[in-house]
Order: sequence, then structure tokens, then C-alpha cells
Amino acid sequence: MTGASPALRLALGVAAAMAPPPPAFPAETPLGHVIEGLRAARDSAVLALDDAGRPIGILTEQDIARRVAFRLPEEAPLSAAISAPLITCAPDAGLWRAVALMRAHRLRHLPVVDAAGRCIGMLHRADVLAAVSGRMLQHLDALAGDDAAVKAAQAGLATALLHEGIEAPALVRLVSEINLDLHRRVLARALAEGPPPPIGFTLLVMGSAGRGESLLRPDQDNGLILEPYPDASHDQLDAWFRPMTERLNAGLAAAGFPLCPGGIMARNPLWRKTRAQWEAQFALWARRRSGAALLFADIAFDFRGVARIGAVEGDPAAALRAAIAPILAAHPALLGALAAQDQRLRVGLTLWGGFADDEPGAGTRTDLKLHGLMPLVAATRLLALQHGVAETGTAERLAALAERGVVSHGPGLQRAFTLLLDALLRQQLADHAAGQSPGNLVDTAALPKPVRAELREALREIRRFAKACFAGFTGELW
Repeated sequence: MTGASPALRLALGVAAAMAPPPPAFPAETPLGHVIEGLRAARDSAVLALDDAGRPIGILTEQDIARRVAFRLPEEAPLSAAISAPLITCAPDAGLWRAVALMRAHRLRHLPVVDAAGRCIGMLHRADVLAAVSGRMLQHLDALAGDDAAVKAAQAGLATALLHEGIEAPALVRLVSEINLDLHRRVLARALAEGPPPPIGFTLLVMGSAGRGESLLRPDQDNGLILEPYPDASHDQLDAWFRPMTERLNAGLAAAGFPLCPGGIMARNPLWRKTRAQWEAQFALWARRRSGAALLFADIAFDFRGVARIGAVEGDPAAALRAAIAPILAAHPALLGALAAQDQRLRVGLTLWGGFADDEPGAGTRTDLKLHGLMPLVAATRLLALQHGVAETGTAERLAALAERGVVSHGPGLQRAFTLLLDALLRQQLADHAAGQSPGNLVDTAALPKPVRAELREALREIRRFAKACFAGFTGELW
């Protein structure tokens, strides 16, 4: 993690910050042997293991001073002195989540366990907190609370990091990771409120969530990849998934993710399928190329798997991503149809080079998402799909396209992307601080003059790039 900004460190998985696993012993090991092993390893904690080698408790130096010294004989088992149940985290959990857990439970050590429940590393409080400034801690503490508290804490954390000079893409990545963690929490609760799932499945997010570009108030765009099942079982399985997905989408709405007006949510049967059914759905959209098919494909192409539940074979989301290339090769007209639809997107500049007025009534604010980010996102997506780029984030797609020589002005577009995210995020934080719902209308007149000038040039760069891209697919002059 050396050299990474605080925001980037917090968004990284805990695997990037963990130390090697501590000494570990079977729970029945005599304490005398355990303490000697701790001394020899020069570590500050040991783990107690069950018969399968999974940690079930922890014994720290503090525990030895409080519970063992002059209290328990050397022959007493390790299980008599450990702290249990054990609080752990996964290696792909955001470091922000680990910090919140450690502070909420006053932990000095947090074991990192793999999918099988075995310890693969340890987080130490002193090392972890070194990545976090004091200004952020109050907001990180709130991230250990309920869903509403977590959503509210996003704004405070983003504001604190902006004040430290962290650039918007790093902040948006962190906000997106917090949003994905909320999705997993709500899903776990939806599962706990009903019988166990009859088959395994993968939760997908799409749109801005799939790109890792969520701002403070994204709509829901989600679906499921179901594990294969016999056709005769459909009604029985659907009877389980209907109430569970209703709980999932309602829970996400309560957590601050508004229901998708277009119904692109797991509770809609259209958005929960097996992988084979998803592939057939993409192929159908590619053949039909109707308005609804293009809209759905545009959103769905940014999908990302965020949770695998039950017996899931492999990585269904990655396998589905790999299946897109042959579908597009068989139906090349789809990208042309998407480009014809996307070329209606306009940047937020007037004919004379001023900022467009997108605000109803007397205001003059500009929608920099619809008339800035979206043309850039759409054009970059089309080129990424054409050239088989697996990444879904706009910045990552631009970098991959530049590396392949497809985009020659990558740095300028990356800077334009950063400027737009920064303007949108700052406006949304200002809206939040004023007690208003965060939106996409940016008060460009309130920006410093140099920022306005750079933003205008960024929009011109996006306009040139998007027009050339769309024309390349449609064959229309621009």
C-alpha cells in the first residue's frame, strides 16, 4: 500500500494491508505450549483452530495478562482462554470495512479468512489506522452502523477526503465499494428472513454500479445469474426467488438506493436467469435491436458480479462476460444500433461555447452526467465491446484502449473524466450539506474561472471523441 492515497488504500481489499497469519494451534493445546509458541514467533496473538483447521477464537497478549497469568495452569487448554466467537473479514472486503469493524468492536487484531474459513492473514490495528487520517475516523465509525447510517456516512467521508486533496476517481471508487458492501449486507438480510436458497446464484449489479462509478444517489440496476436447473423445477424455484428478490430490492430502497424506474431489478423475472438464458437473452437483444432491447443491452453490458451464494460453480459473471464477444461477432449490427442511439447524447455546451442550461425554471445549472459523463461512457463502452476489453470501468477501459492503440488521446479523456466526476461529486456533496437530494445539475457559474475553462475544454474533447466514435459505427458523417 506504500504511496497509495488514503482513499485508494481504504478502497483496496484488506489483502493489500494484511500481515502473514499468526501462530495457530488446535483448541485443546495446553496453554504453556501456546505461550511458548507465541514468544518464539515474536507475535502478539495466536488463533485457536477447530478440527478442520478453521479459527474459532483468538488469544492476544492482553488476554494472557488478564486471563492466564496467575489464573490458569500451563496444562489448561487454549480454548479456556480465547476470545470467542471470532470476528473475521474476507480478503476482498474493503479496508474501510475492516477499520470500521475494528473500531466498533475495539479490536487490536482482525483475522482474514478465505472462503473455506481458514486464516490467510491478520490485520493489526496500528498498521491499519496508519492508512487513515483522524478526520476520517468519525465517518468510518458510522460505516459500522445500520444501512441508513452507512449511506449518510459516505458523504462525510467523501468530504473529508476531498479536503485532503484526494481526486474524484479515487473517491468515487470508494463510494462505489461502500455501495456494493451495502448490497451484500442487504442480500444477507434478505436471505436470513426466509428458507435457504434451493440453488446457488450470483448477484449482479449493472449501470454505474457495474462500472464502479456510483455517486451518492444511484438507482438500482441489479439481477441474478442462477445456477442451471431442470425446466420442470422452474415454478418451484421461482416461488422461492420471488419473495427473496422483493425483500432484496425493498431493502436496497430503504438503504438509499431508489427503485429503478425501468424495472431493471432482480425482482423482475427478466433480470434473473441462468447463464445459458442470459446468453440467449443477449443474442435476442442483438438480433432485435429494438428500443427496449438497446436500452437494456446498454445497461446490462456493464454488469459485474458482487456476491455468490450457495453452490456456485466457477465465476458465472466472468464466464458470461467471455460469452459476449462471440455474440457480438455473430451480430455486428448491434454495436451500430447502440451507436445510433448513443449519438443523440450531447455535451453540455451551447453553440457559442457556454454551458448549457438544463435546469427547469429560473436556474442555469448544467446536467454534467447526461451531457458530459454519459457521452464519454457510451463511446468508451462501444469501443471496449468492439475490441474485447473485459474491464467495465470507464477509466480502465480508456487505459486498455490506449494500450491497444485504439484511443490516441487517452490522457486528455482521462483528465476530462476526472474533471466531470469532481464537479458532479462536489455538487452532490453541496446538495447533501444543504439538505437536498444529491442530483446531477451542476452550478457551473459557481466554479472558479480556471476550472470552468478546463471543464469547457474537457467537454469539447469528449464531443470530438464521441462523435468520431459513433460515426465509426454508424457510417454517418459528423
